[in-house]
Amino acid sequence: MFRKQTQFYLLAVMLFFGTFISNAQETVKLTLQDALIMASKNNTNILNSDLDLKIAQKKVWETIANGLPQISGKGSYSHIFKVPTLSFGGRTVLSNEEVPWDPTTQSGTMSSLELMSGESIFLNSEAGTPIELGLKNNTTFDLTLSQLIFSGSYIVGLQATKVYYGLTQQTAEKTRLEVIETVTNTYTMIQMAEESKNILSQNLENINKTLYEITEMNKQGFLEKTDVDQLEVTANTIRNAMNQIESNLNMAYRLLKIQLGMEDLQKIELADALESGESLTKSSLELMTETFNIEQNVDYQLIQTSEKAAKLDLDLAKSNFLPTIAGFYNHTEKLKAPAFDFAPKDMIGINLSLPIFSSGQRMSVLSQKRLALEKAKNTRSLVSSSLMMQASQYQSDLKLKMEHFQNQKKSKELSDVIYQRTLEKYKQGMASSMDLMTSQNQYLSNLTNYYQSIYEVIGAKSKLGKLFNINQDITN
Repeated sequence: MFRKQTQFYLLAVMLFFGTFISNAQETVKLTLQDALIMASKNNTNILNSDLDLKIAQKKVWETIANGLPQISGKGSYSHIFKVPTLSFGGRTVLSNEEVPWDPTTQSGTMSSLELMSGESIFLNSEAGTPIELGLKNNTTFDLTLSQLIFSGSYIVGLQATKVYYGLTQQTAEKTRLEVIETVTNTYTMIQMAEESKNILSQNLENINKTLYEITEMNKQGFLEKTDVDQLEVTANTIRNAMNQIESNLNMAYRLLKIQLGMEDLQKIELADALESGESLTKSSLELMTETFNIEQNVDYQLIQTSEKAAKLDLDLAKSNFLPTIAGFYNHTEKLKAPAFDFAPKDMIGINLSLPIFSSGQRMSVLSQKRLALEKAKNTRSLVSSSLMMQASQYQSDLKLKMEHFQNQKKSKELSDVIYQRTLEKYKQGMASSMDLMTSQNQYLSNLTNYYQSIYEVIGAKSKLGKLFNINQDITN
């Protein structure tokens, strides 16, 4: 009975893990838009930029809280080895006994009177009860409420928090655009490799078929063995190219999974076909004719924010000449108070800090901040000119790459026709194996150049889209 139960549990565990592994290896089909959405949620750089935004929000509140009421509590315990005492004197009495004078306690005989009977009467001062001026063991609690009333640096700090948060948002936006560009390029690279792999596979199939036919013809004495060997060399060249593509594909898929934040064991498959032909031409023409709005460019937004930060640095330097005013309320509570306690329980007041003379230090800082602001303005002007020139250059580059793509497309189509004709002639004995190999190499070369031109066009589009910050929506 125990053995049957053990076998049942083992079978259940095997089925569970078998299902788990099967689900873990289930292929996920991704369009480019799906990949971008997944990257926006799981890409490490984007996740870190989101955390930076949350940190910036906390930083804003930290600055605001500096100007809000602050409450602090303090407790202290003290032990005095010898408590000082104070005596205000006692009383004076008449006595028949003379008491020696004690200057410490101010007690003793002050004066005397001798009677006619010969008896002496003494006026004695008796010491009063000593009063302790503290407690041997004492515990004190203080509660302090403070409120900033006026501070120039605090006012500037509030403005700076808005700029700081805006800068963090713009940095996050730049990170998002960079992720869009890298994921798009990797996705396109995989599409190219898959297309090349399929075409080479089809060509290899045709080559193997032809190789079988001419091998049979060679056996019958119609063709030389050299023709067979030459065709085998061509087939091996294609196999080597396919193996290289397969290796590149594995690396590209792993790179894409890293960019999407996926596990390495997860299998993915691209759902979109490689953009080419009219679709690629149309989308490229739209970008080439787009008017560049520099205000949308994230780099220009960042440099504008840097200029605002420089302006706030100047305002902060100016605020160092202003006073700082703060109010406070203090309440002190003692577990046991001494007989004479002159410390007040409650106290309210205002602190004023006024800068008077710093030997020119503040003026020097102010001058530096003015120069830094001027430098920031010059940098903004330079970046503006550079971005305008870059936009024109990128559009021109896209135009050249589109023309190159069109030419490569025609070359690829023509070389394919030439190769097919040469292959037919070779089968009919009208072309040599060298002619077939030459046309094959020409076709493979043009095929590689064709896909490379597509990749270059899509890469140029991606750079231009990032610069223009348009058509970059990756939300659901």
